[in-house]
Amino acid sequence: MFKRGKQAMKKFRATVQRIIKPHPASGEPEKAQIAVEGADHLYRELRVPNTLTDEHGNPVKLQPGADVEVSIKSEDAVASS
Repeated sequence: MFKRGKQAMKKFRATVQRIIKPHPASGEPEKAQIAVEGADHLYRELRVPNTLTDEHGNPVKLQPGADVEVSIKSEDAVASS
């Protein structure tokens, strides 16, 4: 039997591997490539826009080698019993 409605969350340690500059004419933002510890080899790299804000709302950017945390959260997880 499965029960719905539970909240689930998992955090992973990760490291910024490199910063990817966009093509000048693309209009795309700079991206940070992040390696997630514990993920399968073919799926451990994430590329996200390198547009973040600090606690005061000021723009900040990730740098290669930075330790970060990746969180996965579900508002409607399924628990088995």
